[in-house]
Amino acid sequence: MITAPENEMQPQDKASTMQTDVVPAHHETVQANTPGSPGGGRTIGVLAALVLLVAIGYGLHIRSAHEKQLVHATDEAAIQTVHVVRPSSRSSAEDLTLPGNVQAFTETPIYSRTNGYLRKWYFDIGAHVRKGQLLAEIETPEVDQQLQQSRAELERMQANMELAGVTSKRWENLLAKHAVSQQETDQARSNYIAAQAAVDASRANVRRLEQLQSYERIIAPFDGVITARNTDIGDLIDAGSGSANPRELFHLATTGKLRVYVSVPEVYADSIHDGDIAMLTQDANPGVKIPGKIVRNANAIDHMTRTLNVEVDADNRDNELLPGAYVFVHFHVPAAAHTVTIPSNTLLFRSEGMQVGVVRNDHVQLVQVTIGQDYGSSVEVTSGLAPNDEIILDPSDSLASGMQVQAQLDTTKERP
Repeated sequence: MITAPENEMQPQDKASTMQTDVVPAHHETVQANTPGSPGGGRTIGVLAALVLLVAIGYGLHIRSAHEKQLVHATDEAAIQTVHVVRPSSRSSAEDLTLPGNVQAFTETPIYSRTNGYLRKWYFDIGAHVRKGQLLAEIETPEVDQQLQQSRAELERMQANMELAGVTSKRWENLLAKHAVSQQETDQARSNYIAAQAAVDASRANVRRLEQLQSYERIIAPFDGVITARNTDIGDLIDAGSGSANPRELFHLATTGKLRVYVSVPEVYADSIHDGDIAMLTQDANPGVKIPGKIVRNANAIDHMTRTLNVEVDADNRDNELLPGAYVFVHFHVPAAAHTVTIPSNTLLFRSEGMQVGVVRNDHVQLVQVTIGQDYGSSVEVTSGLAPNDEIILDPSDSLASGMQVQAQLDTTKERP
């Protein structure tokens, strides 16, 4: 019988032995990973450090992102947003509107030519009178007495002249008979000539006083309307208009045809021609347009206002206009080349001159401009701008060239 070696084990025993060997190894591994062991503490520390580092890194990343957003927002807030508008290429100069003063075609103040007291007046303000009509009567007792005295003096002078003539003729007859000397005859002739001169002087004085007496009747010099009456019955009237305090008795004006005087800016002086038609409007009747005609101009520029004085005559048979009224005169003039129209609230008034702010490549550029016509809410620019320029509305006083801005196009049709 063969006996197995002692060192050989049965399979069952071998399995038991292997199981016995494995169990201690597993037990050692569990003990190595136990928190209480030195190896387990190091692992947890490493993991905690990693988590802390990740948290710190994430926090730094979030903070950096927030700082970048803040810097970006600050940069955007630092860029000023401005409203811009493009100029209108259609120039309003095609219809040039200017203020005008209306005057009567013929008007005159009426003074007295003689001293006295007002006896009666016949027409008040607003009355239409015809040429030669009696407006008032003046009592002139001094002139009446002087006229009577002058007429009496004329009669005396005429009597002396007749006597001198008879005497001169008698002396000539005696001279023919050699009864008197030539010297005596010449003396008589001279007295007759002097008497004739005295009669002529006295007669002229009578005519002067008669003319003064005729001024007792205040007569209308032309057809018109009484626009003023500055006297009443019993007033003391002084002669003439050259005294220190002249009294204008009446003011007479012709209103059937009116003159309108307009000051045209020098830039449009060459566009105004005699014979052209101009339309008149007024605020009292904005819907009524009255045609007028340019009849004359001063042909000279006023050195104080730099304007051309133009006269426009208008037919006023319907009394649509009144003398002294304020009207607007519309001239149709050709539009100037290369002109644009911009709102008035885009202008900058500085020591360098008239400027506007133009946005080009998101930066401000101050541009010098030349103004043609001022229309109130807008102005005409004759040089310095192009139709596609973007002009800043309501520019601030701190606006300077080179500033970075953000332009926002204003689409409002009408600006204030």
